[in-house]
Amino acid sequence: MPSSSWQIQNRPTKNLKHWGLVTHLCLIGLISLLISLPPALAQPATTRGYAPTALPTTIPIFPLSDVMLFPRSSRPLHIFEQRYREMVADALEGNRLIGMVMLEPGYETDYQGTPPVFPIGCVGVITEAEELPDGRFNIVLGGLTKFRITSEDYSRAYRTAHIEAIPEQLNRSDITELSDLREELAALIPIAIPGLQIPDGLGDEELVNGIAQLIDIAPFNRLGLLEQPGPLERAQALIDLLYIRASLPR
Repeated sequence: MPSSSWQIQNRPTKNLKHWGLVTHLCLIGLISLLISLPPALAQPATTRGYAPTALPTTIPIFPLSDVMLFPRSSRPLHIFEQRYREMVADALEGNRLIGMVMLEPGYETDYQGTPPVFPIGCVGVITEAEELPDGRFNIVLGGLTKFRITSEDYSRAYRTAHIEAIPEQLNRSDITELSDLREELAALIPIAIPGLQIPDGLGDEELVNGIAQLIDIAPFNRLGLLEQPGPLERAQALIDLLYIRASLPR
């Protein structure tokens, strides 16, 4: 089983106690879910009893301005605000699910309140967690599936939302086409994202979603990638962005 993680230049540590040095890195791709996990967690998040159709209809949501989560990817997070400490503590005592969403522009004027968020997000399961002595948390979220917010609840310190899952499907022809697009992505990555080292063994979906989560682009463009109907359309949109980033003609 591969043990490497997505990285740019620096190798990320496996010890959660040293995450203060690496929280700026996006440790993405399904492989990073499998590093240093107890046996009960050392399997893809999507196989741990959370089929998209079986997700709860209400989940806590964690809104950020750019940091996003994609299906079949993972993301380390440092939780320091009191309301989100409570959110993580409650999630750990429950089903371990948290939905990540993006704040709409202008959120700064009401950040401590409930600024508007875009309705499409990604729900993740906490696969690793470390509570620090002062009550902060370091966690890893493993992306499960997209969702759409249908309504919000502000009765707790943190927001919860009623959601409907948006599963992403691939038919046989899509799988073949996605494999072809992977080759084009592999050729573009060294030019568009110099220094990116991709771990061996990633599937096509994990590669596409991992790059979409990692690449340095405008928040709205990243949201646009998440909102694509599925990994095939996301790969096509990502390739278009990489051509622009690398200043290459199509």
